[in-house]
Amino acid sequence: MYFVDVQGTLIEDNTKLPTRGAVAFIDYLNAHQIPYMVITNSTKNPSDEFLGYLNSIGLNIPREHYLDPLMMLESHIDKTRKVAAYGSAPFLHVLQAMGYTLDFLNPDVVLVAIKDDFVSDEYAQIIEFLLGGAQLIGMHETTLYAKNHKRYPGVGAILKMLEFATSVSYTVVGKPSIAFFEEALSRLSLQKAGIKFSDITIISDDVKGDLIGAQSLGMKGVFVLSGKYRSADEIIPSLKPHERPAEIYADMQAILESL
Repeated sequence: MYFVDVQGTLIEDNTKLPTRGAVAFIDYLNAHQIPYMVITNSTKNPSDEFLGYLNSIGLNIPREHYLDPLMMLESHIDKTRKVAAYGSAPFLHVLQAMGYTLDFLNPDVVLVAIKDDFVSDEYAQIIEFLLGGAQLIGMHETTLYAKNHKRYPGVGAILKMLEFATSVSYTVVGKPSIAFFEEALSRLSLQKAGIKFSDITIISDDVKGDLIGAQSLGMKGVFVLSGKYRSADEIIPSLKPHERPAEIYADMQAILESL
């Protein structure tokens, strides 16, 4: 039974097309009726729209096998609260379409998502809001954001910086929050009753942003080198023994060939 990441795992960060073996791996799970959840931190598009895109490029993922942070957001932020949101323009449009009120004067919540062009004045504005009492929430806690063959600080890195600067702690909507993994487990249990975290193998290209948190809950971590990291040596030597993934593969094709 599996939890499977998307960006850098099932689709390439640059082309947004399936990685080698991704389509065949999902087809294998479907054909053999193996319980799985595709769990992504994608927030740029409405959930159904992004899932529709994945389906359109050959990843035959049923709706009941899919979870992203937007599907969890209402459990973290009530729509009566004013939100200062930082992320891409499409993400801000999605929030408004969901019924959230954006307020960059006196917000109740600072919500951080990914973008590749954060500027210092935005950080200064966020700091003022946090010191004024606003709550800090991240859409997820990714370590790196890969785009156009460049690697930027992920949302997790930005949250850590803001926490250090203001002493305001943060919560996370998507991976690797316990609430997100518990929701994924709950949905997986509809496919097969009695599933526990220890029954699950999680596959991802983000060790710190996905695998370490999942492994702390008892899941088996599998690290793929098709996304954020160009080699295992970029990240594995810096990890403590208990943080290291159980297995490392080049991509989904290599995992499929090992089954």
